[in-house]
Amino acid sequence: MAHLAKAQNPPKIGKKRKWKGDGAWAYAFIAVALVVYAMFTAYPVVSAFIISFQEYRPLGSVFIGFDNYVNTFKDSLFWKSITNTVVYTALTVPVSLFLSFAVAIMILPFKKGLQTTFKAVYYLPAVASGVALSVVWLWIFDPMTTGILNQLLSVFGIANQNWLGSSATAMFSLVLMAWLSSHGTSIIIYLAALLGIDTSYYEAADLDGASFFQKLWYIVIPCLKPTTLFLLVTGVIGSFQVFQNAYLMTGGGPDNATTMVGLLIFDNAFKYFEFGKAAAQSLILTVIIAGISLIQFKFLGNDVEY
Repeated sequence: MAHLAKAQNPPKIGKKRKWKGDGAWAYAFIAVALVVYAMFTAYPVVSAFIISFQEYRPLGSVFIGFDNYVNTFKDSLFWKSITNTVVYTALTVPVSLFLSFAVAIMILPFKKGLQTTFKAVYYLPAVASGVALSVVWLWIFDPMTTGILNQLLSVFGIANQNWLGSSATAMFSLVLMAWLSSHGTSIIIYLAALLGIDTSYYEAADLDGASFFQKLWYIVIPCLKPTTLFLLVTGVIGSFQVFQNAYLMTGGGPDNATTMVGLLIFDNAFKYFEFGKAAAQSLILTVIIAGISLIQFKFLGNDVEY
């Protein structure tokens, strides 16, 4: 009986040693990621929250309560930047998703080698410098006859347009730039999702005499709904944080026609040194993005399985 009790109750020392051997390294690796997250994500967020209640001064910031938030909500330029960002998002994200999906559908029938080639070609602009791409687009939108877009329009007898210098066309120019670039990641994700669809669905549809568009509507689109939701949420988040294109192409002009929220926050912080106001606007933007994401999951993610 003593031997049985000893077998049923092994020493606790062994468990402790086993935990040290199996779990210590795991916690060590996790600790590295946690330290990086705390330094470059958690700490800046907490600091921004504290700074948003302060007025920056070189010799020490002063606590001013909710004044930065109140002034932000009273600032007409802030609401204009919100409107510009919403318009930019509404015009770019749906079209970008459609183009990425269409290109992925066209790549799908090719063999694996050609698929890899097309994926590399479409993803290549993502690894290029944003400044270099903006220089190319500045040449495309050049208001003089040297601009390739104006050269194309001249064939049809249309006069040169000041694409980036007119408030009527500046926003469209940024939208066009988004339509014709930066789809590589979405194409690769869509193509991976398409390759993951069970071929038995297509075989059953062929037996029923389904057309290409019927397969697309009843098989492909429903199966890709989780992927589409993911790309939609991340696309909206990225679009609301757009900064580089507006900063390099138009600088927010003309007449603040292309001033996005991200650009306004940058100007307040590093141009006017209103760090408290910039921090408050950043947190307001965070709340807006979180709210939009929750709405998307609420209405589009009910029947999505993860």
